[in-house]
Amino acid sequence: MSQDRESGQRAVEYGLKTALRIAQTLGATKTGSPRSNEYKLENRAIVIKCARMNTSSVGVSYKMLDRVTAILGSFEVEKNVYDIYEMNPNVYRGLMTPTHSTGPSAGRVGMVTKSEFGRKGRFLRHINVGQ
Repeated sequence: MSQDRESGQRAVEYGLKTALRIAQTLGATKTGSPRSNEYKLENRAIVIKCARMNTSSVGVSYKMLDRVTAILGSFEVEKNVYDIYEMNPNVYRGLMTPTHSTGPSAGRVGMVTKSEFGRKGRFLRHINVGQ
């Protein structure tokens, strides 16, 4: 099912809130703008991207790939429980496909699937973010 403006905004809010909970669990600190999922973890610039249980991929802007040293793909496996994978931005670039969006992210965001994170990324941990 495609997103409309309202469902897209809900997805953004979900991603920001969930990334913050994951960052707090990992001990990461917020960097960048309040509307960004960029953090500092162990002195490295990272971005935390989150996908709900029925979402099979995450997207990162092409510009962000130049700013971070790792992408954390966080995939919900049961309610509020996530498997966290780390991927190098160069690996991400090699795997990404353009977003299907026709909105503001069109031509600016590359998508990578959960299965590719599992194959080419590194599993970090299982996290329960609770409610």
